[in-house]
Amino acid sequence: MPSMLSVRPAVRRCACAGALTLALLGAGLPASAADGDGPGLHRFYSQRVTWASCGADRPRDLQCGKVTVPLDYARPGSGTLELALARYRASGPSRGSVVLNFGGPGGAGVPALAAGGREFMDLTNGYDVVAFDPRGVGQSSPVSCGTGSALYEVLSADDAAAGDPQAALERWRRAAAECAAHAGAVLRHIGTVDSARDLDVIRQALGDKKLNYLGFSYGTRLGAVYAAEFPDKVGRMALDGVDTLTEPLAEQGRVAAEGQQAAFDAFLHWCVRDLACPFGDDRRTARARVLRLVRSLDRDPVPMVFGGELSGQALVGAISQALYSKRLWPLLEHAVASLVEDGDTRRIEAFTSGGVTLPGRRGPAPKAHGVLVDPEDVPPDNLAAAMMAINCADDPDRPGADRIGRDLARLRTEYEQASPVFGRFRLNGLLMCYGRPKGTDFVRERVKNLEVPKMLLVGTRGDPATPYRWTVETAKRLGSSTVVLDNRGQGHTGYGSSKCVHRKVDDFLLYGSLPPSGSSCPADPEPDAGD
Repeated sequence: MPSMLSVRPAVRRCACAGALTLALLGAGLPASAADGDGPGLHRFYSQRVTWASCGADRPRDLQCGKVTVPLDYARPGSGTLELALARYRASGPSRGSVVLNFGGPGGAGVPALAAGGREFMDLTNGYDVVAFDPRGVGQSSPVSCGTGSALYEVLSADDAAAGDPQAALERWRRAAAECAAHAGAVLRHIGTVDSARDLDVIRQALGDKKLNYLGFSYGTRLGAVYAAEFPDKVGRMALDGVDTLTEPLAEQGRVAAEGQQAAFDAFLHWCVRDLACPFGDDRRTARARVLRLVRSLDRDPVPMVFGGELSGQALVGAISQALYSKRLWPLLEHAVASLVEDGDTRRIEAFTSGGVTLPGRRGPAPKAHGVLVDPEDVPPDNLAAAMMAINCADDPDRPGADRIGRDLARLRTEYEQASPVFGRFRLNGLLMCYGRPKGTDFVRERVKNLEVPKMLLVGTRGDPATPYRWTVETAKRLGSSTVVLDNRGQGHTGYGSSKCVHRKVDDFLLYGSLPPSGSSCPADPEPDAGD
């Protein structure tokens, strides 16, 4: 669970970042299907991408295209999906493509590459740099939970932490039913196992014999699953901000709460050295001031400029987003100061993400099933709807209501001990799969002991979403093919925040040069207080 959702009106699209039976191949993949030669798959593996301009609102040198994949790989004749692609072409001789996934799950790759592609321009020295919208995400048959209020209610409610598990479960059950009613046929086939098979179709359509890949956060899960499904097709693969492959949602949430608390404590240590810090000048009392602010807003939420109310938990969600990069620390400091001193929520609202349509706001009507939708027609709740759907499709655990009720009292204590600030916020997310069908056990049971070329895994010590220990645990699980790079810095993932990580990842992808396993990158300097 690399990301946790927070709620705001759908003022802007995210640029980065079901009660139906899942037809996932959790028990393993037939050899004929896994190599692309299975019945009905040849036409998908014989296509090539046709590239064209992405349009006036995208960078001029960015090209867009699409590939067609089966809706259901077990029945490839039963329907198709179009997946949106974008690329920056190689600036010189190209050794093929490197495919990016920016994480989520639920993050659309095409707008992320359009917005942040300059970060990857060094890779165009040897590659076409390609991103895509996975199935159910962005322009690629985006899932939605409709225009009702059930999804908003579960993401803004605090029943689980407040000691009313039955009310919480009923909210999540209604949300699952509403999502199933509106998401379309792709919901049954939205998990990472199917997305990894899409990735192999993309590889072939790009004309590459091997997949060269850079995945962030959830994208590391996707990369690992691909390597397990198609070990002979793995080229150079770098995974940054490594996700867990084995821990259940309850443990993921607790560990993530610990990571967020550690990252927030680092922010407070930086903040109190600035006279303008809204939490004072004493680190020992700063956390107490934060908790008082959160609890006050939980009791008496304040209206937000763009609609809805800012509760304490919504504030915590905004803070969690700001911890993804040290470069955001000054903005977070100013945002909280504006809230505390002037009652101005606008800067805090800029940190909230979730793409959830508030009651009374209507998203666009979906287009015909299976074809690309226009960027402006992506449902406002797609990020939230896809994140939950994919995480639940990858999770085989479905405890009953009685078991959940018994566990929540214990977990509430554990989460608050893990993080006084983030524990409550994380606890509600444990129930996201209630009312949805059981997911595959493929990720948990089959993604291990890989016989593939060397893979580079990057873990960041101060990562608030994917803690460093997940990198170490996943490397051990995947086997001797892994090389671990220890980033001593702060923030979620290292490629965009650490010059050292950026250089070592590029050296590996471009030249095959790997650092010694266990080597480290030093933390980059902190931003100046008051910036």
